[in-house]
Amino acid sequence: MAQANLSYDAGKQTETFAQLRCVEGRIDEIHTQIIMISSINIFLSITAFLGNTLILAALHKESSLHPPSILMYRCLATTDLCVGLILEPATVIYWLSLVHEDWNLCLYAATTYFITGYTLSSVSLFTITTISVDRLLALLLGLRYRQVVTLKRIYLLLTIFWTFSILAGTSYFIHPHIAVLCSYICIPLCLVTATFSNTKIFHRLHNIPKCAPSQQGIQQPRQPAPLNLTRYRKAVYNALWVQLALVICYLPYFIVIAAVDRGRPPSNSTFVVFQCVETLVFLNSSLNPFLYCWRITKVRKAVKETIRQVLCCPWN
Repeated sequence: MAQANLSYDAGKQTETFAQLRCVEGRIDEIHTQIIMISSINIFLSITAFLGNTLILAALHKESSLHPPSILMYRCLATTDLCVGLILEPATVIYWLSLVHEDWNLCLYAATTYFITGYTLSSVSLFTITTISVDRLLALLLGLRYRQVVTLKRIYLLLTIFWTFSILAGTSYFIHPHIAVLCSYICIPLCLVTATFSNTKIFHRLHNIPKCAPSQQGIQQPRQPAPLNLTRYRKAVYNALWVQLALVICYLPYFIVIAAVDRGRPPSNSTFVVFQCVETLVFLNSSLNPFLYCWRITKVRKAVKETIRQVLCCPWN
């Protein structure tokens, strides 16, 4: 959703976003820097694609996790996969089209870049916020959690996220202020919701004794298993690491967006800074597979098994 802020003059409503990016993106004397940044992004594109492909394969094999949780992590991995498969190549094409002054290609690349970037960043933010709320519900609802948070409801929620994000992204080409307004509303809302959920979780965990008999009680016949605090704490920290990585990678981008004067075309140095912070945003999609493997033991084992099968029996 951060992509909505990339227009340097939203008041120019007669020009599309792609036209502004290409016309105001004319660069001089920084071709070498752009090519270097493009090379880095090609590498990140490959790692994001391969890493998240392995994660999706591992999540497909892993059946011990709660199905709604698996679905949310699949959604995150899918958005990261699309970053490596679509968004980063489109961004590299956009940068190189500026270097070679191919304005027709620039327009197509900038259009793809904006719609894809807006959609994927929005879905990622919504999904990570949902994971925080999901962990809070698991703590508050107790035995009722699996009855309330069902696979069908999560499917419906993620479908709404994707639909809203695509519509909001494409609306920018109808009226620029629609996508910007959605960003200004949804980003703070998601941040406040995730912060509230995590604060509430740690407050409740702090007040629960380490050996709470109510949480470790004997399971009654035909009743859902009580909340395992040890596994729950681990799941909370797993989600928190993913959220922290997103904040670290996205924060410099928002700082630059807020600091730059968007009423005039960027200078060469500003343009390079923009590309660097965008590269840091893309880095998040390559980092997440490593975080999943590091923090989630079962996913790590499934990834190792998948790699072993591919290397030993590539044609089977």
